[in-house]
This record gives sequence, structure tokens and C-alpha cells, in this order.
Amino acid sequence: MLSKNQIKFVRRLKQKKYRQQHGLFIAEGVKTITELLNSNFELYHLYTTESFNIDANLETMISFPELKKISALKSPNKALAVFVMPEQQSVDLNTLIVALDDVQDPGNLGTIIRLCDWFGVTHLVCSETTVDCFNPKVIQATMGSITRVNIVYSSLHDFLSDVDVDVFGAFMEGKPVYSQQLPEQGVLVMGNEGNGISDAVKQHITKKIAIPRFGDMQKTESLNVATATAILLSEFKRSTGT
Repeated sequence: MLSKNQIKFVRRLKQKKYRQQHGLFIAEGVKTITELLNSNFELYHLYTTESFNIDANLETMISFPELKKISALKSPNKALAVFVMPEQQSVDLNTLIVALDDVQDPGNLGTIIRLCDWFGVTHLVCSETTVDCFNPKVIQATMGSITRVNIVYSSLHDFLSDVDVDVFGAFMEGKPVYSQQLPEQGVLVMGNEGNGISDAVKQHITKKIAIPRFGDMQKTESLNVATATAILLSEFKRSTGT
């Protein structure tokens, strides 16, 4: 049975300030939790309606009504786990890197993390104003891919000032990506959902690329940032064959 203090503690981890204070985050659902358990992420505690057959000191059996009390989901899925936040790792500049400038929607970030995993991009650099990757909605959307992508939060101005590779930016007025020869190494910058890439980051862009519109009406304003990231990463990988 969960105590009031346990319920309060887990609920607080839905908020960024408490996640940072304790260095912990929550993950929900059997698939996501299993992915995290099979990774190098450290389990702090597991609350579940069905045993995962792990160390009894780290697992508490609870009822479904109790799970609903601590869950961030409208329809909880059997278990909620608390994990320790991993330490940020250094970024390998000899690869293709995705950088996000003030992406705000948790679903978009979670999907982009999955896309990085799918396309073999192992380093994702996020501006300090980008939504927290340990937000429960982000964790849910990654479906475990967060275990295979190194996510670093940094000033993009500082980060891009130090790189010695091409920095690609997604712009409506950029050159069509389908006509470009894209490299194996570089940084692909994706901007905010409503405002695109900020002026502070634009100054570091060396090559502007765009996804051309083919519809007869040409009235669609823009693509969702996660959708655009998928198309551009596909083109990078198709171009390099790696």
C-alpha cells in the first residue's frame, strides 16, 4: 500500500523543478519501463500491479486505484517506475548531430528522440529553453529510445560557436534538400514550432535547407517540426548511404 508521502513524492516528479532537485524522473508502461530496465539507466523504484521479478527492495506491488493516484496518464498501464537521471555525456562532433532551438511540445521532442534513434543519430543537443527530455510526456513518446540517444542541454550559441562542421538550418526560404549533397558529419538545427530558428542561432547557420512544397495550391504554411525532422534525416541518410 502506498503511503501519502510516497504518493506526494512521485506526483512531484511530474514537475521539472522537483525532477532536477532529486535527479529523478518517472516512466510509465510495461514497454517503456522494460526498455529502461534493459539499459544502463539506474532504477530508483518500481510501482507495479504485476511483478517484473526484479530486486524486491526496488519493487512495490500496488493496486490499480493506487497506480491512478501517481500516474501522469489518463489511462495508466500497469506500472510506473522512478529512474535516476543519467549524467550528460560529451558530444561526438564527428557524426551527424541534431540540435533543437526552443522546441516546446513534449510530443514533438519525444518523437524527435525516436527519430534520432531510428536514423542512428546518437547525439541530440537541445537549447536550454527546449522542453525537458525527462518530462513524463516526452518519456512516454520516446518509447524507450531515450536510452539510446545522448541528450545534452546547452546554449546553442556557445555550442555552435565551437563546432568546425557545416551547420544546416531548416528554413522555408532554404535550398531544396532534395538537390543537396549532404555530408555524414554536421549539425542539423530545427527551430521552435511557431517561430522557427531564433536570430541568435541563425548567425551560426552555414547552409539553409528547405523541404519544398509540391501541392498545387501551395498554401500550407509549414510542417510540424517532428515531421520535418523525419524528412530531413531521411535525406541525410539517403545521401550518405550510412
